Amino acid sequence: MVPKADSSQEQTVSKPNNTPHMAIQGFEGCFHQQAANHFFNKNVTVECCTTFKDVMVAAKDASRTDGCIMAIENSIAGSILANYNLIQGSNLKIVGEVYMQIHQNLLVNHGVTLEDIKEVHSHTMALQQCYEYLDQYKWKLVESDDTALSAKHIAQYKSKHTAAIASSLAAEIYDLNVIAPKIQTLKKNYTRFLVLKRPEDIEAPQTGNKASINFQTIHKEGALARVLGVMAIHKVNMSKLQSFPIPGSEFKYQFHADLEFDNIKTFERVIEKLKPLTEAIKIYGIYNKGIWK
Repeated sequence: MVPKADSSQEQTVSKPNNTPHMAIQGFEGCFHQQAANHFFNKNVTVECCTTFKDVMVAAKDASRTDGCIMAIENSIAGSILANYNLIQGSNLKIVGEVYMQIHQNLLVNHGVTLEDIKEVHSHTMALQQCYEYLDQYKWKLVESDDTALSAKHIAQYKSKHTAAIASSLAAEIYDLNVIAPKIQTLKKNYTRFLVLKRPEDIEAPQTGNKASINFQTIHKEGALARVLGVMAIHKVNMSKLQSFPIPGSEFKYQFHADLEFDNIKTFERVIEKLKPLTEAIKIYGIYNKGIWK
């Protein structure tokens, strides 16, 4: 039996001079690290953090990181609202995104067979995503704090009767065998990750076909409809619209929107047209649409 995962964490590596060093939530081998590898073509190191709030603290500190990678929505579970609030409260800018298909894999130490397994450890969400597969067996399911941490502990304690559900990257890092790949019930499970950096570390974008903004409409009838009308006239596609209550107000709302367009000039014209229709507008970043991995 493997002890329950400890949620405490240490920094993965110190910040290197030339390679991007990004804060992520989770342990080495987690899906956030996989997303970082996709975006930076594996030319990246990571600083592992326990919570998303810790991620933002690390991302703001130039002595620690070059920014962060943060999950923002999932095709099954929907938006991670708390992370939108963290971005809004920071001064970080979105410089890119990654859409990554989430594959859950059953990992064991080398030589272990399915017949040897008595327990399966993983994060509660990963276990839930794999119930259809797991229901075939009478294994004890043990919840842990992180998928990759479960894999680390399986390897660390050389368990012959315990498996973990985690990423293929975790299997590679901890030298585990993928005894059953892609065991998630819903095969089309995508997570969108945002790449954020400090504004002083990025140049004004000269190209880009997507932007994320936050705005508050003026308090008049049809204000939101007029905002949407401006976007339609300029042929800007709104790929996401998320409302949030304004803290301290009497049921007033602000909106997060992701906009897609052909060129930055079109986006700039739309922003100018929106200013008279909004009480406040903030641009989180202009970047290129992510490639689905």
